[in-house]
Amino acid sequence: MIETTNNSLDASVDSVEVARFAEAADDWWDEDGPFRPLHQLNPVRLDYICERLCAHFGRNPRHLDSLKGLRILDIGCGGGLLTEPMTRLGAETVGADAGEENIEAAKRHAELVGLDIDYVAATAEDLAEWGETFDAVLNMEVIEHVADVNAYMTACGSLIRPGGGMVFATLNRTLKAYALAVLGAEYVLRWMPRGTHDWNRFLKPSEFAAHLRAAGLNVDDLEGVKFDVVEHNWARTKSLDVNYMGFATKGAE
Repeated sequence: MIETTNNSLDASVDSVEVARFAEAADDWWDEDGPFRPLHQLNPVRLDYICERLCAHFGRNPRHLDSLKGLRILDIGCGGGLLTEPMTRLGAETVGADAGEENIEAAKRHAELVGLDIDYVAATAEDLAEWGETFDAVLNMEVIEHVADVNAYMTACGSLIRPGGGMVFATLNRTLKAYALAVLGAEYVLRWMPRGTHDWNRFLKPSEFAAHLRAAGLNVDDLEGVKFDVVEHNWARTKSLDVNYMGFATKGAE
């Protein structure tokens, strides 16, 4: 259990973004609610996360406890949509989010389903200041919502133990991403509330890679994610034009 101290408003925290997600905190586990796109995306995200972590740490992905013994941080965990599956696979998980409302929602759901998860209302900077370290950090669809990318990524990098890794995901700053992820998803299809994403905060893969290198990590893999309008589901793809995921590692000392 993480021992917390009074946390201040860190450089990477965008209070407007935190408040926006806090307003919908009670709906995190409603599969038909405002977080429906994340529920639909979750199988693809989990498949990629497990594949990369198992390959990196020499685990068998077919085992139900394939992540046992690993300490994993889900930063910007929201209601715990990824934190809970990591726990079910045997990992010692910590879910951290700057929004206290999100953390309370995550705690309630974990208790409801009988999972022991260490949830904490904290930022990456807080965790770094407290001296926490992890085998892996999940940095999924968070970076496009932070105020100071450099401060955030520096903190995230310091949280990873030598030889550990980071699984990350975000959106590319392309016209195609603006058309599909902003105009299409928010204004036409109304999959999520308007204003959820600011296209100017999207990062090109090369920009994300530069931030990772500055934080002491190297990109080992990049893969795209697309929505199949015919099958009405998400799938992995080679194209990085809109959504993309990746895996980066920290050298062993």
